[in-house]
Order: sequence, then structure tokens, then C-alpha cells
Amino acid sequence: MEDAGYVFRVVIPEIKEVSHGGEAPEAYAIRMAQQKAGWVVEREGRDEIVLAADTVVVLDDLTLGKPRDESDARQMLQRLSGRQHIVITGCCLSLPEPEGQTKLRTFQDGTRVWFRSLAEEEITAYIATGEPMDKAGAYAIQGGAAGFVEKIDGSFTNVVGLPMERVAAELAHPIPS
Repeated sequence: MEDAGYVFRVVIPEIKEVSHGGEAPEAYAIRMAQQKAGWVVEREGRDEIVLAADTVVVLDDLTLGKPRDESDARQMLQRLSGRQHIVITGCCLSLPEPEGQTKLRTFQDGTRVWFRSLAEEEITAYIATGEPMDKAGAYAIQGGAAGFVEKIDGSFTNVVGLPMERVAAELAHPIPS
């Protein structure tokens, strides 16, 4: 956001990220973004634009969120090794309206990512950095996992966790009444 010229502040919502059984990854990411935005609007006021996002990694029919522990992170990285997956980010914009009301706009983006085959030693060393522990799919493309990625098809910033191309487009167009 800063690199794109936006002035903002970060508010970390206190919500539990729990998937409903059988929930599609896109629906889950959007629902989590809406809950995060709602939490911020309720506590911080309705007079500012709020942008919230949630990212998941989808491998086949399995949705990977943030790992519970190092063992879970290892299993995720082993599953992703040598495979293609999709990174989905759901976003929710809350825009102030007259009389303390807000309008919501939700959208999502998806990016295909291909990992090269990873050696166990690489996975172990990466987990030891602690970086995977707060990342969907247990990796950060903008960090130590950059070398794991063979190629992507779609938005790089989406894989980082916020599809800036789409966010900028959405912020440039007011919500119709």
C-alpha cells in the first residue's frame, strides 16, 4: 500500500479464522475479509475507508491456511513441493456513507503458483526461520520462499497477500448508490 502511494494505518482484528465445513475457499476468504473489516469498523469508527483481506492456498481440493505448528508447516510445504497450487485472496472494502452508514464491496483474486521440488533440508531450514508460521500455505513468496517458486500465472502481489492491482482499481471507482 505504501509503495502504491496510499496513506494508511494497520489495525489487526481479533477474530478467529475458522472454516465452515464444506465451505469453498473463495467463500471462506471473502467471509474472513468481511469479518475482519466489520471488526475494524465497529471498533475504529465508520468515517474511514477500511480494507481487509484474507489469503488461502488451495492444493487440489485442500485449503491451506496458516500452519498450527512447525509439523503442520512441514506437511504443507511437503505437499506443495513440485506441485501447482492456487493462492486466493478475498478482500472487503468498507466505505463511509452519510449518517454513519457504510457500503461494502467484496472481491477476490486468484494466482496459480508452481513450486519446484524441495529437499527436506530446505524445508527444515525455512521452517527454522519462523517465517512460515503466520503465512497461508506456510510460505512467503516475498521472503525466504522466493526460491521455491518456479513460476506464477497472475498477480504477484496477490500471492504476497493483497492484490494491489485490483485494490487500486476498486479504490479508484466509487461504489454506485
